[in-house]
Amino acid sequence: MTDRKTKINLMEKAIEARKHSYAPYSGYTVGAALLCEDGSIVTGCNVENASYGATSCGERTAAFKAVSEGKRRFLAIAIAGGKEGDTDYACPCGICRQVLREFSDPKQMEVFICKSTGNYKEMTLEALLPESFGPENLQ
Repeated sequence: MTDRKTKINLMEKAIEARKHSYAPYSGYTVGAALLCEDGSIVTGCNVENASYGATSCGERTAAFKAVSEGKRRFLAIAIAGGKEGDTDYACPCGICRQVLREFSDPKQMEVFICKSTGNYKEMTLEALLPESFGPENLQ
């Protein structure tokens, strides 16, 4: 269970990462901060592309960056996003949920979807991706 200080730190880093988002087509900016098993935090933002299929979500950017740095276990993620003035929370898409599932225990991985450190939803990855398929299913 992530302590309050770490949770707030993750949300602050996700909000900061959102500022680096490249979203000229949708205006939907997303920042993510991923807590790895070794205690490090890796951030990412969404990067859009004129060829929409080449777009990368903030959550996947953070996950792929972490994996490229040798991190293979994720404990928690904070996600901040949406359009300017939007009141809805930026929940991870299905592809991002599956990528996060690859490197975490869905029952344990915490997901914080925030607008600010005082305005957020908290859930597990399992709640977002019930009855998921993961690497252990292949063994």
